[in-house]
Amino acid sequence: MSVSPKDNASTTDAKSHAQTQNFLGGFLQTLKDIFTDKGVLLLLMIAPIIYGFFYPWPYSTEVINHVPVGIIDYDNSNLSRTIVRYASASPQLDTERFLNEQDAKDAIWSDEIAGYMVIPSGLEQQVMSGKKASVSVLGNGGYFLLNKNVQMGFLKAVGTVSAGIEVKKSVAQGIYPTTAKANTQAVPLQIMPLYNQTEGYGAYVVPAVSILILQQTLLMSTTMLIGTWYEQRRHRTTVRGWLGRIAALSMCSFIIGCFYYGWAFELHHYPRGQNMLGSLLFLLLFCPTVATLGCVLGLWFRQRERGMQILIFSSLPMFFISGYPWPADQLPAFLQAIRWLIPTTPGVNTSVQLNQMGASVSQVAIGFYALAALWLFYFMLLMLIRWYHTDKQSKTVA
Repeated sequence: MSVSPKDNASTTDAKSHAQTQNFLGGFLQTLKDIFTDKGVLLLLMIAPIIYGFFYPWPYSTEVINHVPVGIIDYDNSNLSRTIVRYASASPQLDTERFLNEQDAKDAIWSDEIAGYMVIPSGLEQQVMSGKKASVSVLGNGGYFLLNKNVQMGFLKAVGTVSAGIEVKKSVAQGIYPTTAKANTQAVPLQIMPLYNQTEGYGAYVVPAVSILILQQTLLMSTTMLIGTWYEQRRHRTTVRGWLGRIAALSMCSFIIGCFYYGWAFELHHYPRGQNMLGSLLFLLLFCPTVATLGCVLGLWFRQRERGMQILIFSSLPMFFISGYPWPADQLPAFLQAIRWLIPTTPGVNTSVQLNQMGASVSQVAIGFYALAALWLFYFMLLMLIRWYHTDKQSKTVA
């Protein structure tokens, strides 16, 4: 009895299909498909590494200094010149003199300066006579970081000059200089920033956005891979097969997460490694949760490119409603409810608290519980879609 080549091919395909129905088969086949699909490999492994190099680069200076500002001195007195001198000596400011306020406004509109200070006429006379006096500082509120530096730089300069005047007045009244200096600040204020000691913007935003990058690249690559399987009619498998697929996708994303925690944050000197074991436990739960959601979305989109087309526009809304860049309790009630359906909501805050702030696992247990609940919810959706496709196929055959 002879066997035709067609029968041999059918037998080989049947064996291959049977092998992918178990956990190990699904795991190995998924890894093979990831590394043979250039688009999936680029999104899942290469793109996050490129992000790790180039996304923090614009924030490399961390602290903003030498902000261009203007000064309009209508008083032209010894006191006003002292204020100008102290402002010019501030590392936060790069001062420029203007003759009038309109010229300074024109400079703001043309982005030549970020703000300006107006010293009114008669300032020294008012101060020496004990009358209430003030200077005006105007900044461009459209750039909140620059505006903060403008205000703080001028505040320190004017505050230092004001303290010196108070000391001189007290000494003239017969108070010892040391006592007079102490009286200018009866309750000394000592500011000690925790967790982000440089108060840099990069150290604030990059560790949080890294989790969003990890999620979005995993979601897009997973939907692309599932869409390819769907187009090739290879998407159907058993429960164990789906678990193997999820494990393979999660392992790749876990490696990228370790790259961020262990190298990218170290390279840019961000606060890191405060609770490394807790951070690794977080990744072990976060990556499968996102991978499972990617499988659900892949079966829903059913096309290779559809996931990228939709998900690429969702990154900013997801980050905004996570509660990290904006207080969650200030969001509309509807967004406060649906934001917990997205892994980055518990993921971003849990990661930052563990790796940057050194929180214990028990202190961020809510984040772990939320991720576990999301994984269970996504997996139930995946099984429901799997059952629907299987039932639909059986009815079609019948």
